[in-house]
Amino acid sequence: MRDTTTSASSELSSQGFQRFIQGRWAAAESGPDYAYASDRITRLAFDKLPPMQLMVEAAVRSFWHLQVGQLLGHAVKVGQRQFPRVFQVAGRCAETLGIAPPDLYVVNSPYLNAATYGTRDHSFIVVHSALVDHLSEAELTSVIGHECGHIHNQHVTYLTTLKVLEGLGGHFSALLSLGLSLSLKAWSRRAEITCDRAALLCTKDLDVATRALTKLALGSQRLYDELDVDVFLEQHAELQTNAGRYGELFSSHPWLPKRVLALRLFAESDVYQRRAGLDGAGAPDRSGSSVSKTLAAVDAEVERLVKVVG
Repeated sequence: MRDTTTSASSELSSQGFQRFIQGRWAAAESGPDYAYASDRITRLAFDKLPPMQLMVEAAVRSFWHLQVGQLLGHAVKVGQRQFPRVFQVAGRCAETLGIAPPDLYVVNSPYLNAATYGTRDHSFIVVHSALVDHLSEAELTSVIGHECGHIHNQHVTYLTTLKVLEGLGGHFSALLSLGLSLSLKAWSRRAEITCDRAALLCTKDLDVATRALTKLALGSQRLYDELDVDVFLEQHAELQTNAGRYGELFSSHPWLPKRVLALRLFAESDVYQRRAGLDGAGAPDRSGSSVSKTLAAVDAEVERLVKVVG
């Protein structure tokens, strides 16, 4: 682990970091065809902001020097001879999205969660052991596909920056204004929408992807068996009349009902239907009718759905 950390840290020289930014800009100009437009546009804007880039560089350096050893010192690396089922799931997700198979580690945790950290050139996924215990292989594919989506969409350095920000808590306020912090979290909420789409592309099953999302929220297989997703989604309408909805401004993830509704919208897009091999036949909507929308139309609906203010 020491060699890995040292190697990754050396990649973050000033000259190397500038090359990293230039490479990211070129890739993001086109980006994956399924990406949520608001995610991509916001990242492009961040890439042009010197204060943001200075913050990102400092945060990523801090992460590699201070946190990566602690994070991975108690993790177990996934490979062909160790947890081969999880290794194969990650390989299939990477093949679907067209990225190199990511480094994957399992940590001992009772919480259903996974995360991706690192740099554009050296990133890795951390999976909590509870996921492997509580999710089916198809549901695990959805979760790992989501994390692979972060890598595919060049999210990793900004996610790592958020990790450092949250870890330092109040001490970080001296380095980062409240405005930049809220902007970064607003982008992160949109990045989650993109990666939920990546999860659906990896499973090609809306029910599986929805089930994986809701299980992450519930943390219980037994409770999920009694969950009515449509009733759960009614919470979204109720939330719109409650001042508590503004708490989402301080969250790095959209409220879960929004994510499920946004995923349903993406399932109706021509991009998803083409990638899922539906041959333009359209996907059934909730009434059973055939539906196909342009991704631009879907993104417009999603933007109205995920915004917190306005």
